[in-house]
Amino acid sequence: MEPFTTLTAVAAPLLRENIDTDAIIPSREMRSVMGTGLDEGLFAGWRYTAIGSREPDPEFVLNQPRYAGARILVTGANVGCGSSREHAVWALAQFGFRVVIAPSFNPIFRNNCIANGLVPAALPEDVVRAIGEALENAETPVLTVDLASQQVSLPQGRAWSFEIRPDARESLLNGLDPIDQTLLLKPAIEGFRADDRQRRSWVYSSVDR
Repeated sequence: MEPFTTLTAVAAPLLRENIDTDAIIPSREMRSVMGTGLDEGLFAGWRYTAIGSREPDPEFVLNQPRYAGARILVTGANVGCGSSREHAVWALAQFGFRVVIAPSFNPIFRNNCIANGLVPAALPEDVVRAIGEALENAETPVLTVDLASQQVSLPQGRAWSFEIRPDARESLLNGLDPIDQTLLLKPAIEGFRADDRQRRSWVYSSVDR
């Protein structure tokens, strides 16, 4: 997983509350369990003019030229609610997003973000609204997200401190997914097994054959 330190990038405001995982990636777009090829299905119900179509809806934020290449998504409260499909985060990541800024996150969606290298940055609702309005009115809609200092800032200098769990922050800063974190415990696991083999040798009899 790619470590995250600081990102300055185009930010897209999608200020809707309760965006569920079916809106992020409709079930009809989930054609793979390998987590690839999902970017085209991201927000497919809003991004395209009709179900099954790939004709872009020019009114949708991600189809507007000023937000091309967006890597930061600014959205409403309770993002990622609904079913616990990890495809929603895979689709966001494959589209290019590294940060989701919102007042609150569905817990499973938030954990899936962290496990896949996306920063779930929580800010108060009024701050998120102010950031969204600033992006809509800016000549260039850009934000900087500094994970080390836990700050989101506008080019004009306005900055806000965001919330993120300390363990999630460390995982993202160091680029550690759940498997990487488990491998860090390998010496302790091997030490436990060696001691346990001495204490309860019969448990390992079938393994040692």
